[in-house]
Amino acid sequence: MKVLIALSTVLCVVLAKDQPRKAIVFLQGNAGVSGNVTISQPSCTEPVFIEINVVGLTPGKHGFHIHEKGDLTDGCASTGGHYNPDKVSHGAPNDQVRHVGDLGNIAADENGIAKTSYSDTVVSLYGARSVLGRAIVIHAEVDDLGKTNHPDSLKTGNAGGRVACGVIGVL
Repeated sequence: MKVLIALSTVLCVVLAKDQPRKAIVFLQGNAGVSGNVTISQPSCTEPVFIEINVVGLTPGKHGFHIHEKGDLTDGCASTGGHYNPDKVSHGAPNDQVRHVGDLGNIAADENGIAKTSYSDTVVSLYGARSVLGRAIVIHAEVDDLGKTNHPDSLKTGNAGGRVACGVIGVL
């Protein structure tokens, strides 16, 4: 696995010519949930920077994930599971073992607004593991980060239904 990641990095530098990349997601969902997510990556060897602006959520924490398919033909239900090319267990964003799509939780304030930003070293806009064309999904409940005994904990974080989603497109 480590050899594949190292080879992928070398190919990225050679083939992508280290051009910065940026992506946008327009989120739409149930009961007025909407917003956008911007993902930027200066080069294939640097972390992505994720900026989130969402309105209409219920106050509190909501699971926030990249799902495998950018298919919205049946709304958020057709986006598949979490993007997990390594076939590992669900985890927290800073865990050693996690899905590529495991981005933890976002927190909505008392007005239903979630506005935050952070970096991630597992997500990429480059190469065969790029998240471009996949979907971001916001869940109804808090993601337990794979830390509970619930049967869905190590698969989905037991984050509940899907309240908003959108396809990750090139900006």
